[in-house]
Amino acid sequence: MKRLRGRMGRVALAAWIRAMLVSTMLICTLPVNTALAADAADSRDDITASSDDNPVPARIAAAKRAVVGVGTLLPTRRPPAVIRGTGFVVGDGRYVLSNYHVIPTSLAEEQHETLVVFVGVGEQGQPRTARVIQSAPEYDLALLRLEGPALPAMTIDAQTPVREGDDLLFTGFPLGHILGLYPTTTRAMVSNIAPVAIPASAASDLNAVTIRRLKDPYPIYQLDAIAYPGNSGSPLYRVSDGAVVGVINSVLVKESKESALDHPTAITYAIPIKHALPLLEKITP
Repeated sequence: MKRLRGRMGRVALAAWIRAMLVSTMLICTLPVNTALAADAADSRDDITASSDDNPVPARIAAAKRAVVGVGTLLPTRRPPAVIRGTGFVVGDGRYVLSNYHVIPTSLAEEQHETLVVFVGVGEQGQPRTARVIQSAPEYDLALLRLEGPALPAMTIDAQTPVREGDDLLFTGFPLGHILGLYPTTTRAMVSNIAPVAIPASAASDLNAVTIRRLKDPYPIYQLDAIAYPGNSGSPLYRVSDGAVVGVINSVLVKESKESALDHPTAITYAIPIKHALPLLEKITP
């Protein structure tokens, strides 16, 4: 009996020691777990704050309201609507800036083909009749006047210098004639600012366009992003404030800068927005 009571005492003592150890471990780990939980909460707060501080979604949303498709409408054609490129609304909301080469050289007027601007997204897009009121072929720029109510316009900044390394966006309709009226935004950095044309290594590499532009080789922006057919005329705008600093263009530049290449590169270029100012100055209410 004494032996049994001694064994039970040892069992009870061992159980008490185990309980004390468990309690001690819980007490020691509680502040650590609390601290970890606090750190996790702080991390979530940091992520939320970072998301709220990201200006890109707001810039894209604003640009999409001002970016339009530029093309033609021919009722007897299938499909009747053809998107040739991109443009963006400027001024009082009734003008669109785009590339000159996006505008057709002629229209089948006898078949009632018209120049139009496509407003809206996807199946909700609607064509609006437009007409060219100013153009600058040497910079591949054209200004159109819209019919109908005003649209949200983008802000233009030709005063603040664009620098290599600047973080920019461009929004447009790449392959719009295939993919439809769904604007796509691409992030781009200015990788180089260089003349629109450079002297060729051999006389055989020169063409009339290059010779003409060598007389006034104005700077253009080279970007580290790819633009596709349909992006021509897209606004190039700053992430910081959404102001337009250039117009996406590969056709004009590649006619001279890459004319000696059998296969032009996929480099994307933009015309500085300052070259559009003479067109915009002639806008009348």
